[in-house]
Amino acid sequence: MGDLCVQGGQTMVLIGDSITDCGRRNEPSAPMGNGYVALFADLVTAKYPERDIRFVNKGIGGNTVLDLVERWDADVLAERPDWLSVMIGINDLHRTLNGVFEIPPKTFRTHYMQILERVVANGNPQLVLIDPFYMITEAEANEQQQTVLGLLPPYVDVVHELADTFHARLVRTHDLFATHLQHRPFTTFCAEPVHPNRTGHLLIAWQLLATMEDAAAC
Repeated sequence: MGDLCVQGGQTMVLIGDSITDCGRRNEPSAPMGNGYVALFADLVTAKYPERDIRFVNKGIGGNTVLDLVERWDADVLAERPDWLSVMIGINDLHRTLNGVFEIPPKTFRTHYMQILERVVANGNPQLVLIDPFYMITEAEANEQQQTVLGLLPPYVDVVHELADTFHARLVRTHDLFATHLQHRPFTTFCAEPVHPNRTGHLLIAWQLLATMEDAAAC
């Protein structure tokens, strides 16, 4: 661990789907929600009281990377972030699996790269990419859940590749949950494998903080 990379006076935008949203658009949880974004901001406030950092939650439940493309200007570029955290992917997988519309890994990568290129060209904030996760082991999973586990790795790989391409900090949440699931049942962290409970969100916040305190990454 080292010092937090985010400095006082800076803005950090966190964008994604329902895991990021987590009630941030509804009272009494507005504007930060009651998930990992709020927990991360609280951890930073507690540990670095001298830093006046502006945290902005831009999660919207049900979003895919296509939704991020549509709202990128208003919800990211207009905020002029110094830091940008992105968590997306699990809905892209499920929409494809369920036949709602097709966002296979190749399409996911194309649009994800597009939004990152746009933000680099318009402000160039420091990037933090959080990979998609699924909080269950194969032994605990039913047939449908085993299918999701099998389809997830290419989406995770896309995020890892883009983190390398854009020199972004990478938060490996799928590996994090896999490690914890070796010791406890998935119900410790969630009611179902997509949406974390308080403990699951705390793990994400803790891992995000650890990544942002990595001296080598600063």
